[in-house]
Amino acid sequence: MTQKRLIIVLLAQWMLIFGASAQSSRIVCDETCKIEYATPQPPTQQTATTQPLSPNTATPVATASSEAGYAVVSPIGYSTVPMIQQAPRLTTLEGKTIALVGGSFMATITHPELKRLIEQHYPSARVLLFEEVGAAGVYPAPGVVRRSKEEFQEALRRKKVDAVISGNCGCGLCTPKEVGSCIAAEYLGIPAVAIAAPGFVEQVLYTARNNGVGAPRIAIYPGAFATHTQEMLIKNTREVLWPRLVEALTTPLRAEEFPTAKQQGLEGMRDDVFYGTLEEVNAYFREMNQSDGLPVTPPTFERVEAFLRYTDLAWNETVAVLPVAHRNTTVWHVAVNGVMAGCPPEYMPILIALTKAMGAPAFRRTLASTHAWIPWCWLNGPVARQLGIDCGQGAISEQANVVIGRFLNLAMMNLAGYYVGQNRMGTFGYPMPWCLVEDEAACREVGWKPYHVRQGYHMNDNTITATSSLLWGNNMAPSTTQPQRLMELLAWDIAERGQFALGSGKPLTSRTILMTKPIASILASKYRTPEQLDRALVRTARRPLHERVLANYYANPGSAPEERHNLQRWQGHLTRSEGASLTAPPVWHDTPETEIMTVATMQEGMTAYLITGDESRNKVQTMPGGGFETVRIELPKAWDRLMAEAGYRPLSEFEIH
Repeated sequence: MTQKRLIIVLLAQWMLIFGASAQSSRIVCDETCKIEYATPQPPTQQTATTQPLSPNTATPVATASSEAGYAVVSPIGYSTVPMIQQAPRLTTLEGKTIALVGGSFMATITHPELKRLIEQHYPSARVLLFEEVGAAGVYPAPGVVRRSKEEFQEALRRKKVDAVISGNCGCGLCTPKEVGSCIAAEYLGIPAVAIAAPGFVEQVLYTARNNGVGAPRIAIYPGAFATHTQEMLIKNTREVLWPRLVEALTTPLRAEEFPTAKQQGLEGMRDDVFYGTLEEVNAYFREMNQSDGLPVTPPTFERVEAFLRYTDLAWNETVAVLPVAHRNTTVWHVAVNGVMAGCPPEYMPILIALTKAMGAPAFRRTLASTHAWIPWCWLNGPVARQLGIDCGQGAISEQANVVIGRFLNLAMMNLAGYYVGQNRMGTFGYPMPWCLVEDEAACREVGWKPYHVRQGYHMNDNTITATSSLLWGNNMAPSTTQPQRLMELLAWDIAERGQFALGSGKPLTSRTILMTKPIASILASKYRTPEQLDRALVRTARRPLHERVLANYYANPGSAPEERHNLQRWQGHLTRSEGASLTAPPVWHDTPETEIMTVATMQEGMTAYLITGDESRNKVQTMPGGGFETVRIELPKAWDRLMAEAGYRPLSEFEIH
């Protein structure tokens, strides 16, 4: 036993014997070992290096009670956005120019009433509406220029705006959009307030703080906007919202409104942040909101270091700065979360590639929604076969697949900064993310190129594709061997599974179509490529206009159009905006008419087709969801040697030629 390791054992035993609290202390080992009883301090600046690291913890040590103890490191990256100095609030609204912006969730009713109230109580005030100043939209990540934000800030400066009111925050996607105008104003030194329903207050706070506004002001509307009648909306605006808005704009900022260092995630990087038993370690990560609630593998230094062998990147090299928290995610942080998820160290190249994919707008744009897009991923290439990650029956439930889904679940929290109730707003929650593998041997037999080859990669390149889905399950089992009829069944399934239930959201959405080998074989007998199948489906998967109108009118995911337009007018609007035209009725509609008005439910290039799953079953699964981001998996130069040492067969044996 080394001297340093002996010191750790003695310190651990001393803590147990004399009652030192594991909750308030940590062991830090660099050149010396010590116990600290203070709040973790911000990390010191470190430069990238590929030199071997000095371990700052040991393997689990036996405590006085014979239960193993673990010194663990933090899974959280550091925010790259400093807090701004917010301007003082106003003393009065009299004589001020106030921008009343936003258009979400019944703003067409609340905002005119707010304008009237401002002008009634403060006759010398001037109110500018959205049409006069615009809106910032979602506040961009650091270093990203977004035209809408720049134009909005220029309008605020040019029109000498003194305060901004933005709303209404009533869903997981509209809240960041409306808060973006408040953030843009605060960066100019203009006091701002966001109007939000009660369930979105935390999202307003979290969104603003992630973008440098430490003490955002909120006026809470009492209830769900879209469920209130016009009379209720006006009454609540007058009696509840109005006084809260005035208070938010005129009350001085208080110190307790600003986040503490702990809330900003200023834990150490390689330093240990906690020491305790397995049960205590799990309790610590749950308390810190760094666990999904399931047991985690303690991320000790040595376990993390084992992952670093499987990458040629330096331990503190940045993999990505991940929105929405804009955290600097390093190789180290990826490894820590891989350990916690239960991944083997040799999964490290996959985890790094998946982390890169998480930063893509196509992947993350919808993840805050109340509609609960579920993030998931799939693998292509020989490394998935070498590692035994499954593409057969029940694939997503196989242990090798499950741990990658678990990593994605933890990475959503710890690396990207998505938290339930703060900015993951799924009304009914989220299933666990999952990982699939495309069956490339089946692709070869069917005659279709695998997905990654269709994206421009070579057959034996290794890739991971990140996406999201609005549902899982409820698959179809076609009983026909006619490829035309099978395509029509698939088109019917697609037309029925739009964005949100009843297809009430956007008319066109990305989809992933999972199909087993028998189904793909039947389709391939007529459609020689997935692109040919895609074009046939785009022509066939059309929806009667009247169905689309009813769904979008009465189940509109945003503001209710029936409050402003009659049904006939809304039909005219959708006819123009969605390109409705006279076509033959879908074959699944029983009608004597030879032509009816229909709208498209698909667009070429928005659908991914994967052959995977039980090759003894006739199954198809249609999953509408978000966009796709494919990233190459970079293996280290010593991959073959490392894998041989770990007992794997050579990668070349799993290549397809």
